Amino acid sequence: MPDAMFTAEELALIRRAYAHQVAATAATTNPRIEAAFAVVPREEFLGAPPWQIAGLGGGYRPLGSSDLVLAYQDVLFALQPDKGVNNGSPSLHARLLAELDVQIGDRVAHIGAGTGYYSAILAELVGATGHVYAVEMDSGLAGHAQAALVDRTNVTVITADGNQWPQQDVDAIYVNFAVGRPAAPWIERLRPGGRLVLPLGVPRQGRPSNGGRHASHGAALRIERGATGFAARWIGNAYFVCAEGGLAIDENEVEKLTAAFKRGGIEFIKSLLWKIEPRVGRCWYIGDQWALCYDDA
Repeated sequence: MPDAMFTAEELALIRRAYAHQVAATAATTNPRIEAAFAVVPREEFLGAPPWQIAGLGGGYRPLGSSDLVLAYQDVLFALQPDKGVNNGSPSLHARLLAELDVQIGDRVAHIGAGTGYYSAILAELVGATGHVYAVEMDSGLAGHAQAALVDRTNVTVITADGNQWPQQDVDAIYVNFAVGRPAAPWIERLRPGGRLVLPLGVPRQGRPSNGGRHASHGAALRIERGATGFAARWIGNAYFVCAEGGLAIDENEVEKLTAAFKRGGIEFIKSLLWKIEPRVGRCWYIGDQWALCYDDA
């Protein structure tokens, strides 16, 4: 465990201040999100020090101290710097979690859970009567999450490719890596009124020697299952590390999605079509059996 120059009581106060700043930066007025950030000990999900944080110009730099208080910054901490996998920006996640609109008692799938920090935040939001399925493909990250979340009986850590989960109907799905298309379970396992928040993204061409492959174009989207279809809304720009495994996209998909981003207009989408023939000229993007369109659901 890293060093601590502050007492437990002082750290609790620091977490409260951090959570207040995160919520303000995210422009969320949901008090439950701020409360969740105030009680989850982020340091338990960052691995052993010396910690590294992402630099503004790219790459990582080590922190000169291993004091616990340094975990409470709105910065990205490296989890696997060689792959570009981070414990992401708290304020970005607070904004996306506000869009997910998690309720007490919800069953939530967290796809790309990493070491489980945001799974723990979700666990606070669903409460004792809800449940979080934290799905992580990398066995090392999943093992860390399992250890860090062991005392949370409302979380199940699953080591699996995220394109296969959830395997039961859920109220919300939170995806934490960039994809070129939604996986079938993310759409088909949403209950009526269920919400999906995911980063749509196009990977940069050419894999760097280190630092992973991040999106060159990216947008966070909110999808909600209604009585007549799936409402879709652009949340804002978001650049995550890109999916591997079963959700990696081929060069044809990369070209088509890149062209759509370059044309612009994603901020005007209103619906996601799933296994329905789209209307020509009414869609921002048409993929294989899915589309993002300008008409209401």
